[in-house]
Amino acid sequence: MRHPIRAISLACLLACACQSSEVAVDAGGSGGTTGTGGATHTGGMTGTGGSTSMGGTTGTGGATQTGGTTGTGGSISTGGTVGTGGSTGTGGSTGTGGSTGTGGKGGNGGSAGTGGAVTTGIGGATGVAGKGGAAGSGAAGRSGTGGAGGATSSCSTPPPASALVGWAAVSGMGVTTTTGGGNATPQTVTTESALASAAGGTGAAVIYVKGVLSAGKISVGSNKTIVGLCGAEIHGHLGLGGSSNVIIRNIKIVGYGVGNCALDPDYDSSVGCSSGNDAVTVNGASHHLWFDHCDISDGTDGNLDITNGSDFVTVSWTKFHYTSRSDNSGSDSTGSEGHRFSNLIGASDGLSIDVGHLNVTWHHDWWADNVNQRMPRTRAGKIHLFNNLFTATGDSYCTNAGDGTHLLVESNVYSGVKAPLQPDSNGDMLAKNNIFTNTSGTTTASGTGFSPTYSYSADAASGVQAAVQAGAGPQ
Repeated sequence: MRHPIRAISLACLLACACQSSEVAVDAGGSGGTTGTGGATHTGGMTGTGGSTSMGGTTGTGGATQTGGTTGTGGSISTGGTVGTGGSTGTGGSTGTGGSTGTGGKGGNGGSAGTGGAVTTGIGGATGVAGKGGAAGSGAAGRSGTGGAGGATSSCSTPPPASALVGWAAVSGMGVTTTTGGGNATPQTVTTESALASAAGGTGAAVIYVKGVLSAGKISVGSNKTIVGLCGAEIHGHLGLGGSSNVIIRNIKIVGYGVGNCALDPDYDSSVGCSSGNDAVTVNGASHHLWFDHCDISDGTDGNLDITNGSDFVTVSWTKFHYTSRSDNSGSDSTGSEGHRFSNLIGASDGLSIDVGHLNVTWHHDWWADNVNQRMPRTRAGKIHLFNNLFTATGDSYCTNAGDGTHLLVESNVYSGVKAPLQPDSNGDMLAKNNIFTNTSGTTTASGTGFSPTYSYSADAASGVQAAVQAGAGPQ
């Protein structure tokens, strides 16, 4: 605000000098006179001082400080302009940094104010105001540090498991249901050798797999849970022979035969691709096994084969596929089909060990790129397929019911494939509520099938393709 003009002669001189300048300068001159008002500049610490600096009355005239240096109101006016620079100090308060506040200091407020003190002590007080510019070094800028993004996942905890549905949840062969390693303390492995060591034996174990493991052969014992973290991959061959109570989930398993069966260390060119390893083999009367949210591909022989009296198996939310390849040599050659035969249940007809066993549930699985057949090929057991997706364009056939099997095929989607259903004369298949789009070959099967003894709820087939394509495989 403006102060009354004092009667002393010095005040008059200053007032006259100011009259020869702009009106705004005149106001600044008055402010300069009342250096005490400059003290009021403490308000200037708000950083708005630059503008009020024009009227040193408010004391914000850090600009007035510079004027103080000249000791004349006119100069103070000029200082007012510099005071506008002090406004830059206001920028400092925006968090652009103390350095900008130092710029306020560049308004020469503090120092010049001291000089102003020489004038009549007027600018001195204003110099204090200059410190207001320093206050502009707003710590507010530090709030940007807080903006440094949130922590990313440490990949130390896997996604939760799906609900267990199907044969793996049914009591039999001395086991009530499938629990894997249960509540065992998880251990994390990052190498093929470490996984092989942890997965062996019958002691309960929960094993987290991290990273892409080198190819090798791994035997999985009983009472194990194997879970992938953050895109983990097992390469080569995984074998479950005589194992029980095993869960394998959220992991990618890649066989040896990626585009070329000869990559398999057990490949025999005199036989062909069938001489090599499956990506996953279940045999030796293994039981109570659950494969959930896996991606299984490029087995030299098969992707996931279940044979030799194995039982109580559920395969859920899993994708099967192949890299394109051929099989042009050997006594069991399949030529351009490349022995891309995904899933076999029962090694051959008439095996006594299979009678009353080979019961498998497949739900929300996806047979995708380059699978030629066996989706699955079945024998002997009670096989249930519901809510699965088949998009393996260029296939020979999809779902087969062979030697003595009872197959229930419901609410699945077959899209762009040949021979969706293949019930053999010695097999039984009941198909219901399935959707067939752009298919050729058999789409009906009116056998007796079987009635599952476990609880389940099949989704409407109309929503299956979207759900499976979004949800199958590791999460």
